[in-house]
Amino acid sequence: MTRVTVWNEYRHERESDVVADVYPDGIHAVLADVFEEAGFEVETATLDEPEHGLSEDVLDRTDVLTWWGHAAHGEVDDRIVDRVQERVLDGMGLLVLHSAHYSKIFKRLMGTTCSLKWREAAETERLWVVEPGHPIADGVDEYIELDEAEMYGERFDIPAPETLVFTSWFEGGEVFRSGCCYRRGNGRVFYFRPGHETYPVYHDEAVQQVLVNGVRWAAADDGPTPTFGNADPIEPIDMSDDRTVH
Repeated sequence: MTRVTVWNEYRHERESDVVADVYPDGIHAVLADVFEEAGFEVETATLDEPEHGLSEDVLDRTDVLTWWGHAAHGEVDDRIVDRVQERVLDGMGLLVLHSAHYSKIFKRLMGTTCSLKWREAAETERLWVVEPGHPIADGVDEYIELDEAEMYGERFDIPAPETLVFTSWFEGGEVFRSGCCYRRGNGRVFYFRPGHETYPVYHDEAVQQVLVNGVRWAAADDGPTPTFGNADPIEPIDMSDDRTVH
């Protein structure tokens, strides 16, 4: 069974009545319910827990980590970022959600500023599937339409995605690369844009389907494990003195 840890900053829900009305028990609680219903083994972790809830034991038993943050990226301990990065490189999947594009771990894995333009105007977003054969788009219609969304617009300062699954169009005219897939070391990383805290985006069934698909994709363990370092020869090597070197 795939083991998912849902990490949430969990500040806005406790400080804003508007956000609490949408996510009374926190964004992580809604996501945990979605993943449990999909059949995953789920636990949650939040910023203000010891070690941000991401102890070595927690990460060792995590197949996929989902990350939502916004107002307190700088409060995440660099030692925990190091720990998460090591697990991703070792094979743990990572789903980076909405404003977590500015999280320390995503910026570390991308090696760029991950900056973008934004606007909060409760405008319509149309999230187009541009790679319909990708597993993350399984069961999703040609596009997902959200009545109220925060706009994110290009230029999005990230490396070119290895696969771009979704592109967003916004009512105000901007477009955005909203579903980006990467591999880092042995781990898979999926950035998914929707999810502003004042809108009920994570209650949308199509968005939930993408998140479940994203976990399944990020948890996939296919292909051989690469070997690094000093290696014994696969075939015998002629080490005689009279061997001709070309």
